Amino acid sequence: MHIGMAGIGLYLPQHFATAADLAKATSVPEDVIALKFGIKKKPIANPAETTSYMGLKAAEAALEDAKVKPEDIDLVIWCGAQHKDYPCWLAGLYVAYQLGAFRAWSFDMEAMCGSMMAALDVAKSLMLGRDDLNTVLLVSGYRNNDLIDLSYPPTRFMMDIGSAGSACVLKKNFGHNAILGSAFRGDGSLSEMCIVPVLGSKAWPPNPEDVHNASFKVPDEKAFKQKLNDVTMPNFYAVIHEAMRKSGFKEDEIDYLAILHFKRSAHLAALQELGLKEDQSTYLDEYGHLGQNDQLLSIKLGLESGKIRNGSRIAMVGAGLGFVWASTVMQWGPYKE
Repeated sequence: MHIGMAGIGLYLPQHFATAADLAKATSVPEDVIALKFGIKKKPIANPAETTSYMGLKAAEAALEDAKVKPEDIDLVIWCGAQHKDYPCWLAGLYVAYQLGAFRAWSFDMEAMCGSMMAALDVAKSLMLGRDDLNTVLLVSGYRNNDLIDLSYPPTRFMMDIGSAGSACVLKKNFGHNAILGSAFRGDGSLSEMCIVPVLGSKAWPPNPEDVHNASFKVPDEKAFKQKLNDVTMPNFYAVIHEAMRKSGFKEDEIDYLAILHFKRSAHLAALQELGLKEDQSTYLDEYGHLGQNDQLLSIKLGLESGKIRNGSRIAMVGAGLGFVWASTVMQWGPYKE
Protein backbone atom coordinates (compact mmCIF):
# COMPACT_ATOMS: atom_id res chain seq x y z
CA MET A 1 0.00 0.00 0.00
CA HIS A 2 1.27 3.49 -0.79
CA ILE A 3 0.13 7.10 -1.09
CA GLY A 4 0.71 8.98 -4.34
CA MET A 5 0.45 12.63 -5.34
CA ALA A 6 -2.20 12.79 -8.05
CA GLY A 7 -2.22 16.52 -8.76
CA ILE A 8 -0.62 19.86 -7.89
CA GLY A 9 -2.18 23.32 -8.02
CA LEU A 10 -0.70 26.78 -7.56
CA TYR A 11 -2.06 30.29 -7.27
CA LEU A 12 0.19 33.33 -7.70
CA PRO A 13 -1.08 36.90 -7.45
CA GLN A 14 -0.53 38.98 -10.56
CA HIS A 15 1.04 41.91 -8.70
CA PHE A 16 4.77 41.65 -8.00
CA ALA A 17 7.14 43.67 -5.84
CA THR A 18 10.49 44.00 -7.60
CA ALA A 19 14.01 44.34 -6.27
CA ALA A 20 13.75 48.05 -7.09
CA ASP A 21 10.58 48.32 -4.98
CA LEU A 22 12.28 46.58 -2.06
CA ALA A 23 15.33 48.81 -2.40
CA LYS A 24 13.14 51.91 -2.02
CA ALA A 25 11.45 50.46 1.06
CA THR A 26 14.61 49.27 2.80
CA SER A 27 17.47 51.48 1.52
CA VAL A 28 19.31 48.26 0.64
CA PRO A 29 20.88 48.57 -2.85
CA GLU A 30 18.85 46.98 -5.62
CA ASP A 31 21.72 44.81 -6.85
CA VAL A 32 22.30 43.47 -3.34
CA ILE A 33 18.63 42.50 -3.08
CA ALA A 34 18.63 40.84 -6.51
CA LEU A 35 21.97 39.06 -6.22
CA LYS A 36 22.73 38.49 -2.52
CA PHE A 37 19.20 38.17 -1.15
CA GLY A 38 18.15 36.50 -4.41
CA ILE A 39 14.93 38.42 -4.96
CA LYS A 40 14.32 39.68 -8.47
CA LYS A 41 10.60 39.91 -7.72
CA LYS A 42 7.95 38.32 -5.51
CA PRO A 43 4.13 38.09 -5.79
CA ILE A 44 2.09 40.24 -3.41
CA ALA A 45 -1.62 39.65 -2.79
CA ASN A 46 -4.13 42.46 -3.08
CA PRO A 47 -6.77 42.97 -0.34
CA ALA A 48 -9.27 40.69 -2.11
CA GLU A 49 -6.77 37.84 -2.35
CA THR A 50 -7.18 36.59 1.19
CA THR A 51 -5.25 33.65 2.59
CA SER A 52 -8.15 31.25 2.05
CA TYR A 53 -8.93 32.65 -1.42
CA MET A 54 -5.44 31.82 -2.65
CA GLY A 55 -5.67 28.35 -1.11
CA LEU A 56 -9.07 27.81 -2.70
CA LYS A 57 -7.84 28.78 -6.16
CA ALA A 58 -4.83 26.48 -5.79
CA ALA A 59 -7.14 23.67 -4.66
CA GLU A 60 -9.32 24.10 -7.74
CA ALA A 61 -6.20 23.83 -9.91
CA ALA A 62 -4.99 20.74 -8.03
CA LEU A 63 -8.34 18.97 -8.48
CA GLU A 64 -8.28 19.76 -12.19
CA ASP A 65 -4.72 18.47 -12.46
CA ALA A 66 -5.65 15.27 -10.63
CA LYS A 67 -8.94 14.86 -12.52
CA VAL A 68 -10.70 14.46 -9.18
CA LYS A 69 -14.22 15.70 -8.41
CA PRO A 70 -14.86 17.63 -5.17
CA GLU A 71 -17.39 15.05 -4.04
CA ASP A 72 -14.66 12.38 -4.09
CA ILE A 73 -12.56 14.14 -1.43
CA ASP A 74 -12.60 12.45 1.97
CA LEU A 75 -10.51 14.93 3.94
CA VAL A 76 -9.20 18.47 3.50
CA ILE A 77 -6.13 19.44 5.52
CA TRP A 78 -5.35 23.15 5.69
CA CYS A 79 -1.58 23.46 5.99
CA GLY A 80 -1.36 27.15 5.16
CA ALA A 81 -0.54 30.10 7.36
CA GLN A 82 -2.01 30.95 10.76
CA HIS A 83 -2.40 34.47 9.38
CA LYS A 84 -5.81 33.71 7.87
CA ASP A 85 -8.95 35.63 6.98
CA TYR A 86 -10.13 35.60 10.60
CA PRO A 87 -8.55 34.59 13.93
CA CYS A 88 -9.71 31.32 15.53
CA TRP A 89 -11.13 30.14 12.20
CA LEU A 90 -10.94 26.91 10.20
CA ALA A 91 -9.86 27.74 6.66
CA GLY A 92 -9.97 24.08 5.57
CA LEU A 93 -13.70 23.75 6.17
CA TYR A 94 -14.32 26.98 4.28
CA VAL A 95 -12.30 25.70 1.31
CA ALA A 96 -14.09 22.33 1.39
CA TYR A 97 -17.48 24.05 1.33
CA GLN A 98 -16.54 26.43 -1.46
CA LEU A 99 -15.23 23.53 -3.54
CA GLY A 100 -18.38 21.47 -3.00
CA ALA A 101 -16.49 18.78 -1.11
CA PHE A 102 -19.52 18.15 1.08
CA ARG A 103 -18.48 14.64 2.20
CA ALA A 104 -15.11 15.80 3.47
CA TRP A 105 -14.14 16.55 7.02
CA SER A 106 -11.28 18.91 7.70
CA PHE A 107 -8.80 20.31 10.15
CA ASP A 108 -6.20 23.07 10.11
CA MET A 109 -2.58 22.47 11.09
CA GLU A 110 0.62 24.48 11.03
CA ALA A 111 4.36 23.92 11.26
CA MET A 112 5.06 27.37 9.83
CA CYS A 113 7.11 27.03 6.63
CA GLY A 114 7.59 23.32 7.29
CA SER A 115 3.85 22.76 7.10
CA MET A 116 3.62 21.14 3.67
CA MET A 117 6.06 18.37 4.59
CA ALA A 118 4.37 17.88 7.98
CA ALA A 119 0.97 17.69 6.28
CA LEU A 120 2.22 15.15 3.74
CA ASP A 121 3.44 12.93 6.55
CA VAL A 122 0.28 13.37 8.63
CA ALA A 123 -1.97 12.69 5.62
CA LYS A 124 0.04 9.63 4.62
CA SER A 125 -0.18 8.20 8.14
CA LEU A 126 -3.92 8.81 8.36
CA MET A 127 -4.60 7.35 4.93
CA LEU A 128 -2.57 4.19 5.62
CA GLY A 129 -4.24 3.74 8.99
CA ARG A 130 -7.88 4.33 7.99
CA ASP A 131 -10.01 2.53 5.43
CA ASP A 132 -12.30 5.56 4.94
CA LEU A 133 -9.60 7.88 3.59
CA ASN A 134 -8.77 7.34 -0.06
CA THR A 135 -8.52 10.89 -1.42
CA VAL A 136 -7.09 13.76 0.64
CA LEU A 137 -6.59 17.38 -0.37
CA LEU A 138 -3.81 19.46 1.19
CA VAL A 139 -4.36 23.22 0.88
CA SER A 140 -2.16 26.20 1.73
CA GLY A 141 -2.54 29.95 1.45
CA TYR A 142 0.09 32.39 2.60
CA ARG A 143 0.47 36.16 2.80
CA ASN A 144 2.76 36.67 5.76
CA ASN A 145 4.26 39.59 3.87
CA ASP A 146 1.47 41.50 5.67
CA LEU A 147 3.47 40.94 8.87
CA ILE A 148 6.84 42.19 7.62
CA ASP A 149 7.80 45.81 8.30
CA LEU A 150 10.40 46.55 5.63
CA SER A 151 11.55 49.66 7.55
CA TYR A 152 12.57 47.50 10.54
CA PRO A 153 16.15 46.27 9.93
CA PRO A 154 16.20 43.16 12.18
CA THR A 155 13.61 41.39 10.01
CA ARG A 156 15.03 42.33 6.62
CA PHE A 157 16.17 38.72 6.30
CA MET A 158 12.45 38.10 5.63
CA MET A 159 12.11 40.71 2.88
CA ASP A 160 11.75 37.82 0.39
CA ILE A 161 8.38 36.81 1.84
CA GLY A 162 5.47 37.10 -0.59
CA SER A 163 1.98 35.70 -1.20
CA ALA A 164 0.71 32.52 -2.86
CA GLY A 165 -1.45 29.44 -2.61
CA SER A 166 -0.65 25.81 -3.27
CA ALA A 167 -2.46 22.50 -3.01
CA CYS A 168 -2.03 18.84 -3.84
CA VAL A 169 -4.28 15.80 -4.09
CA LEU A 170 -3.17 12.55 -2.48
CA LYS A 171 -4.66 9.19 -3.44
CA LYS A 172 -4.26 5.79 -1.84
CA ASN A 173 -2.54 3.28 -4.16
CA PHE A 174 -2.40 5.86 -6.93
CA GLY A 175 0.42 4.01 -8.67
CA HIS A 176 2.53 7.12 -9.27
CA ASN A 177 4.48 9.81 -7.39
CA ALA A 178 4.77 7.98 -4.08
CA ILE A 179 5.17 9.89 -0.82
CA LEU A 180 7.98 8.14 1.04
CA GLY A 181 9.88 9.00 4.24
CA SER A 182 9.83 12.22 6.26
CA ALA A 183 12.00 13.67 9.00
CA PHE A 184 11.65 16.61 11.36
CA ARG A 185 13.65 18.52 13.94
CA GLY A 186 12.57 21.26 16.32
CA ASP A 187 14.28 23.79 18.56
CA GLY A 188 11.97 25.57 20.98
CA SER A 189 14.77 27.78 22.28
CA LEU A 190 14.06 29.95 19.21
CA SER A 191 10.32 30.13 19.85
CA GLU A 192 10.25 33.71 21.16
CA MET A 193 13.22 35.13 19.29
CA CYS A 194 11.14 36.33 16.32
CA ILE A 195 7.48 37.00 17.03
CA VAL A 196 4.52 39.26 16.35
CA PRO A 197 4.23 40.69 19.88
CA VAL A 198 0.59 41.86 19.71
CA LEU A 199 -2.90 40.53 18.95
CA GLY A 200 -2.23 37.23 20.75
CA SER A 201 -3.51 36.12 24.15
CA LYS A 202 -0.27 37.27 25.79
CA ALA A 203 -1.11 40.87 24.87
CA TRP A 204 -4.90 40.85 25.22
CA PRO A 205 -7.02 42.92 25.08
CA PRO A 206 -5.32 44.81 22.27
CA ASN A 207 -4.47 48.48 22.56
CA PRO A 208 -5.27 50.98 19.79
CA GLU A 209 -1.58 51.36 18.98
CA ASP A 210 -1.17 47.59 18.47
CA VAL A 211 -2.19 47.94 14.84
CA HIS A 212 1.13 49.71 14.27
CA ASN A 213 3.06 46.86 15.92
CA ALA A 214 1.42 43.97 14.08
CA SER A 215 4.62 42.75 12.45
CA PHE A 216 7.47 40.44 13.32
CA LYS A 217 9.95 41.75 15.88
CA VAL A 218 13.31 40.40 17.03
CA PRO A 219 13.93 41.29 20.69
CA ASP A 220 17.63 40.32 20.60
CA GLU A 221 18.94 40.42 17.03
CA LYS A 222 22.49 39.40 17.89
CA ALA A 223 21.45 36.33 19.87
CA PHE A 224 18.90 35.33 17.23
CA LYS A 225 21.38 35.52 14.36
CA GLN A 226 24.02 33.61 16.32
CA LYS A 227 21.57 30.85 17.19
CA LEU A 228 20.39 30.55 13.58
CA ASN A 229 23.96 30.45 12.30
CA ASP A 230 24.73 27.61 14.70
CA VAL A 231 21.75 25.36 13.98
CA THR A 232 20.09 26.18 10.65
CA MET A 233 22.15 24.43 8.00
CA PRO A 234 23.12 21.39 10.14
CA ASN A 235 19.43 20.75 10.80
CA PHE A 236 18.55 21.17 7.12
CA TYR A 237 21.10 18.51 6.19
CA ALA A 238 20.07 16.24 9.06
CA VAL A 239 16.38 16.07 8.09
CA ILE A 240 17.20 15.57 4.39
CA HIS A 241 19.61 12.72 5.14
CA GLU A 242 17.17 11.09 7.58
CA ALA A 243 14.22 11.36 5.16
CA MET A 244 16.32 9.78 2.41
CA ARG A 245 17.34 6.90 4.69
CA LYS A 246 13.73 6.34 5.78
CA SER A 247 12.80 6.19 2.10
CA GLY A 248 15.30 3.41 1.45
CA PHE A 249 17.79 5.58 -0.45
CA LYS A 250 21.36 6.54 0.19
CA GLU A 251 22.06 10.10 1.26
CA ASP A 252 23.69 10.91 -2.09
CA GLU A 253 20.85 9.59 -4.26
CA ILE A 254 18.84 12.83 -4.48
CA ASP A 255 17.89 13.71 -8.05
CA TYR A 256 16.06 16.97 -7.33
CA LEU A 257 15.99 19.25 -4.28
CA ALA A 258 12.72 21.16 -3.76
CA ILE A 259 13.98 23.65 -1.21
CA LEU A 260 12.54 26.85 0.19
CA HIS A 261 13.82 30.19 -1.03
CA PHE A 262 16.59 31.77 1.00
CA LYS A 263 19.64 33.86 0.18
CA ARG A 264 21.64 32.68 -2.82
CA SER A 265 24.79 31.78 -0.88
CA ALA A 266 22.82 29.45 1.42
CA HIS A 267 21.12 27.83 -1.58
CA LEU A 268 24.46 27.17 -3.27
CA ALA A 269 25.98 25.93 -0.01
CA ALA A 270 23.13 23.42 0.39
CA LEU A 271 23.66 22.09 -3.13
CA GLN A 272 27.38 21.74 -2.53
CA GLU A 273 26.90 19.96 0.79
CA LEU A 274 24.47 17.50 -0.82
CA GLY A 275 26.66 16.94 -3.88
CA LEU A 276 24.09 18.42 -6.27
CA LYS A 277 24.44 20.56 -9.37
CA GLU A 278 22.49 23.78 -9.86
CA ASP A 279 20.25 22.11 -12.46
CA GLN A 280 19.11 19.63 -9.80
CA SER A 281 17.08 22.32 -8.05
CA THR A 282 15.29 25.56 -8.89
CA TYR A 283 16.31 28.83 -7.30
CA LEU A 284 13.14 30.82 -6.69
CA ASP A 285 14.53 34.31 -7.30
CA GLU A 286 11.53 35.12 -9.54
CA TYR A 287 9.17 34.31 -6.65
CA GLY A 288 10.89 34.87 -3.31
CA HIS A 289 9.81 32.90 -0.26
CA LEU A 290 6.16 31.87 -0.37
CA GLY A 291 6.08 30.03 2.92
CA GLN A 292 4.92 26.42 2.84
CA ASN A 293 4.17 26.77 -0.87
CA ASP A 294 7.82 26.80 -1.99
CA GLN A 295 8.21 23.04 -2.34
CA LEU A 296 5.18 22.42 -4.58
CA LEU A 297 6.13 25.47 -6.64
CA SER A 298 9.64 24.08 -7.05
CA ILE A 299 8.31 20.67 -8.10
CA LYS A 300 5.96 22.25 -10.64
CA LEU A 301 8.81 24.32 -12.09
CA GLY A 302 11.07 21.27 -12.07
CA LEU A 303 8.53 19.29 -14.06
CA GLU A 304 8.03 22.10 -16.58
CA SER A 305 11.78 22.48 -17.11
CA GLY A 306 12.44 18.76 -17.44
CA LYS A 307 14.60 18.64 -14.31
CA ILE A 308 12.16 16.13 -12.79
CA ARG A 309 11.46 12.97 -14.79
CA ASN A 310 10.02 9.52 -14.15
CA GLY A 311 12.09 7.89 -11.45
CA SER A 312 13.41 11.16 -9.99
CA ARG A 313 13.95 11.04 -6.25
CA ILE A 314 12.74 14.40 -4.91
CA ALA A 315 13.78 15.71 -1.50
CA MET A 316 11.49 18.47 -0.25
CA VAL A 317 12.83 20.58 2.58
CA GLY A 318 11.85 23.71 4.47
CA ALA A 319 12.07 25.39 7.84
CA GLY A 320 9.71 27.51 9.87
CA LEU A 321 9.99 30.05 12.66
CA GLY A 322 9.61 28.47 16.01
CA PHE A 323 11.82 26.65 14.91
CA VAL A 324 11.16 23.48 12.89
CA TRP A 325 13.04 21.80 10.03
CA ALA A 326 11.14 19.39 7.79
CA SER A 327 11.88 17.11 4.86
CA THR A 328 9.80 14.66 2.85
CA VAL A 329 10.97 12.45 0.01
CA MET A 330 8.88 11.36 -2.94
CA GLN A 331 9.67 9.40 -6.09
CA TRP A 332 8.16 10.79 -9.26
CA GLY A 333 6.66 8.48 -11.84
CA PRO A 334 5.37 4.88 -11.69
CA TYR A 335 5.47 3.37 -8.23
CA LYS A 336 7.57 0.29 -7.50
CA GLU A 337 7.78 -1.49 -4.16
